[in-house]
Amino acid sequence: MTARAGRRPRGPLAGLLAALVLAGGCMVGGVDEGAPQQPGPEQPQRSAAPGAERTRADGTTSVAEFKEDFAVAVDKAEVYWAAQFRESGRRFEPIRRVVAYQREGEVSCGGQALPRNNAVYCSAGDFIAYDVNWSVAAFRQVGDAFLYYLLGHEYAHGVQVRLGIRYDFTIQQELQADCMAGAYLGGSIQAQQLALEDGDLEEFREGLLAVGDDPDQPWFAEGAHGTAEQRTDSFFRGYESGLSACGLG
Repeated sequence: MTARAGRRPRGPLAGLLAALVLAGGCMVGGVDEGAPQQPGPEQPQRSAAPGAERTRADGTTSVAEFKEDFAVAVDKAEVYWAAQFRESGRRFEPIRRVVAYQREGEVSCGGQALPRNNAVYCSAGDFIAYDVNWSVAAFRQVGDAFLYYLLGHEYAHGVQVRLGIRYDFTIQQELQADCMAGAYLGGSIQAQQLALEDGDLEEFREGLLAVGDDPDQPWFAEGAHGTAEQRTDSFFRGYESGLSACGLG
């Protein structure tokens, strides 16, 4: 996936406030763990294809490329969401900062230490934090397109907070964030802010398959994000149909 200069994405959030079930405050705990899991000392591995020893043949291997793509993903997310808010007559405040960390406990959210092998949005401090070593590994194993999804999902949580969206169940919040990430990417491509490269759609699918919940996990469980099928469906509904597919149009 590459950045392109082009027109700003359009497509208002019609009835932005009226169409939403609003609630105040921040997300419970301020932590989202919507990311592929890697094994800890007692945790079985739930791996994504291709395996850790392989990289894609598209050149997405270097840390420099990772940094460049991540910076572009953040920039294009800000462009996209600023345009949506502007079309609805509201001013958009970008997420305050994006933080890379390497060790468990190096960054905390509301007093809770962030774990390794993860990416999160913290509403308490209005920031996105990600384990840079884990993220680079995912970048190398799955591809650069998944990196844009990962950032888009966490950025969507920041937008949910700005809109006051709060659901009763975690899975509702997470699947909407997947849909919003799809809308951001699809809208940015349509607006010529980003351009698809060969294999990008497959990278989205591979990454989404890797982040699905265990099929045996109850959908109503705290922290549930949805099965691989649910997450894939939500993402591509947003990607193909925009924010209206996410309950925001």
